[in-house]
Amino acid sequence: MDRSTKSKLSYKKPRQVRDAEATKKQILDAAEAEFARNGLSGARTEAIAKGAGVTTAMIYYYFQSKEGLYQAVLQRPAVEMHEGFEQLNFDQLPPEEALKLLVKEAIAYEAAHPHRGMLWFQEANQNQGKYFKQGNWQENFAYLIKILERGMAEGCFRQLDPFLTTLHIVGVCNLYFNAYENIKHTRPDLQLLSPEMIEQHTQAAVNFILAAVRRTED
Repeated sequence: MDRSTKSKLSYKKPRQVRDAEATKKQILDAAEAEFARNGLSGARTEAIAKGAGVTTAMIYYYFQSKEGLYQAVLQRPAVEMHEGFEQLNFDQLPPEEALKLLVKEAIAYEAAHPHRGMLWFQEANQNQGKYFKQGNWQENFAYLIKILERGMAEGCFRQLDPFLTTLHIVGVCNLYFNAYENIKHTRPDLQLLSPEMIEQHTQAAVNFILAAVRRTED
């Protein structure tokens, strides 16, 4: 084999990998939209293929089945959030600063994917969380629980139930986006998904949550 042939072949595999990843992302994006609208039972692979610009055979090649694709769609947010939180080194920050950063990052992630809440609604409604529990969301909850526990141990947070408080904080961050299609009708004069309104929501959420968890002087 001459040098020119080797050179051409050496670039083939990385490009194939990049193309495969791009195709999988297209499929996941289209599938997310379809599953958010119709859930697992009502989603159609033909609609997903059309939205992704691929054949249905390509979907089965990468994900084996509609159920396999659904699992991948539900797992993607959990993995992305875990990887994002992992890089923030919360343990190196004082508990209050760590909590503030986590809330800001969580809201920013929700703002980038404002319609993902419908995925969780469809999953709860149709499957009672059967596939949600496979997403290792416990790991993401654990970041927040650990910050709360550390804050209580250091005396800057009042004594709280870490799990229930985590649920309350998640609600403060997420309801704004998860219930957007309903909430928007209560204030039609506001562009709730505009950068300005999301920034206001973020600051209000941070202030509200910190006021709720801080230890007050006796």
